[in-house]
Amino acid sequence: MSKKTYLIDTSVLLQDPFCMQNFKDNNVVIPMLALEELDKRKRQTDELGKNARHVLRYIDDLKSEKLYSGIDIGNGITLRVFVEKKDDIKNGFPLGGERATNKILHAAYHLKEKGENVIIVTRDSLLRIRSQSIGIQSEDYKFLKCSYENMYKGFRKVNVTKKQVDLFFTGGSLGIDFSDFHPNEYCELLVDDKPVTVGKYNRKTKNLEPLLAYTDDIWGVHPLNVEQKCAIDLLLRDDVKLITFVGQAGTGKTLLALACALKKVYDEEVYNRILISRPIMPLGKDIGFLPGTKEEKLYHWMQPIYDNLEFLCESTCGEGNGAETKNFIMESNKIEMEAVTYIRGRTLPKMYIIIDEAQNLTPHEVKTIISRAGKGTKVILAGDPTQIDNPYLDKDSNALTYIIGRFKEKSIFGHMVFQKTERSELSAIAAEVL
Repeated sequence: MSKKTYLIDTSVLLQDPFCMQNFKDNNVVIPMLALEELDKRKRQTDELGKNARHVLRYIDDLKSEKLYSGIDIGNGITLRVFVEKKDDIKNGFPLGGERATNKILHAAYHLKEKGENVIIVTRDSLLRIRSQSIGIQSEDYKFLKCSYENMYKGFRKVNVTKKQVDLFFTGGSLGIDFSDFHPNEYCELLVDDKPVTVGKYNRKTKNLEPLLAYTDDIWGVHPLNVEQKCAIDLLLRDDVKLITFVGQAGTGKTLLALACALKKVYDEEVYNRILISRPIMPLGKDIGFLPGTKEEKLYHWMQPIYDNLEFLCESTCGEGNGAETKNFIMESNKIEMEAVTYIRGRTLPKMYIIIDEAQNLTPHEVKTIISRAGKGTKVILAGDPTQIDNPYLDKDSNALTYIIGRFKEKSIFGHMVFQKTERSELSAIAAEVL
């Protein structure tokens, strides 16, 4: 089987600086133009700047004269940098050569003319369209993507008999085929299509087990639907270390996570502190730099968290009486608001971590966050992959969808998709019709 030649665009290198190693037994070509574009971004202090610096250092460390003819980087991969020469210009190429995208296309065209099986790999949809128009194959970068449409839901419904329900309550085997169940997946048992009870799949016992029992409300919060009931069960289980919640605005993702965090830290003292973070990603036009200290700057970004905290305090103490409880929580030094940017480098033991709007994170960013988790730490990622503000991500390539696809077979992982908006009747109708 002849090797393929994958020409990597700047957009891919910025998303995954390790992408060169993912094309086993094939050729990888990086146009010099892509490296020049990376050089323009290397001084940025964000994730894109870090990735640009990594690629440039990697290429520089190879220090080989063969880099322009091809150098083996392992796994049968031959890497080379394509430099356009004067004699290569035009040579039958149907597009103008001034635009950066056309220069990328010209590099692919030149390699194809030399008999190579060229495929452009790019995250730029317009570049893919232009490449197809001149007969050059192109594709999106697939290695850091998981399908949102085929995403694991964390919940299913199964019709059973009354006898099977009795066996469930007595801990007996239900005789259900659990071969395609995932660890910690929830199952609602129906008798004649009517819901009876809910259980959680235990991979060790290969059977359903009842949800955790709790007698009181959780900081004034009661589950309003079956998904919220299952979500609370996940949040209260200390053996489930990583949880993802997906749902539209108003479905209760952040509120439930915060309520259970308060219970675990302040009531049960299982965890030492709560850490809450959100990506600093504005909706619409940014209002510019904010004055003040880090805490004062973060206050505006964390306003949704403060709103939820105020709601929980009033639900617990009565409307108009929650201010004292809120002040106690904020002054206890057991709850911390932090920007995702500042989590890198920290070690976070025995903490209850909530990352809101996680759909605006890249897979590499979420890896950095989760790898900060120390012994006894629990991490909750919440968001909606259909509402992404990061221009470099989509519903398949964002951190939330990616984590669900990668962790769904792990016993320390739990997931729930929220279907119903519970914030208000207006919010529910808006989510449905707009």
